[in-house]
Amino acid sequence: MMTAMTQRWKCVCAYDGTDFAGWQSQTGGGAIQDLIEARLGAMLGAPVRIHGSGRTDAGVHARAQVFHFDAAWRHGSEKLLAAFRPGLPDAIQIKSARPAPAGFHARFSATGKIYTYHIQLGDADPFSRPYCWPVFRPLDLDAMAALAAALRGRHDFRAFSAGHGGTNEDTVRHLRRLELARIGRKLRITAEADGFLYKMVRTLVGALVAAGHGRLTLAEARGMLAAPPRAPKVEAAPPQGLFLDRVFY
Repeated sequence: MMTAMTQRWKCVCAYDGTDFAGWQSQTGGGAIQDLIEARLGAMLGAPVRIHGSGRTDAGVHARAQVFHFDAAWRHGSEKLLAAFRPGLPDAIQIKSARPAPAGFHARFSATGKIYTYHIQLGDADPFSRPYCWPVFRPLDLDAMAALAAALRGRHDFRAFSAGHGGTNEDTVRHLRRLELARIGRKLRITAEADGFLYKMVRTLVGALVAAGHGRLTLAEARGMLAAPPRAPKVEAAPPQGLFLDRVFY
């Protein structure tokens, strides 16, 4: 809660999600939010709650997750950023910390996000495996591109999520971009939307790979958009290939 003595701060952080229980605070700790809040509490001498732009699951990474908090910090942005550094694991970096208007909210003020997903065509070396999905069977990239084109636009994406938000959640999203880019044996999938449902990006990637293996047709995918099935038809891609790259405001 804001008071006359507090300032709202907008922070951008990056993290390697390999060894964490996701972004969102957990009962037993171990989430990225828990570690940042613990560091802030030590810095400020009182418990502080942070609010992220959204949660990422265990194993998912971020290059630019955004969060905000309210605190009576009077030493400026640079000293706030410097104070963060000693008390966080090497896998978490606070990239920026700036004052924000009182009405700013990391989640509710967001107007869009970009995620990238990384696939290795064949085996990946030990330095890449924590950050990609090695796919050993050949992929039909033309079929994947055709499905990506069909999925772009404003649709009900309930069939392409894990349904964690409950039956009353608005599941219509505007998928502005869903693009594939191949460089050698690396395949990058970029997804941009005004918002994403729970596990939506990973399920979209799973659908693209299913199309690339001939297990999902355009007609079936269009049918899933028009009349979402009760049970998932597509498996979500593994978490380690997914990165939150940008949040728009």
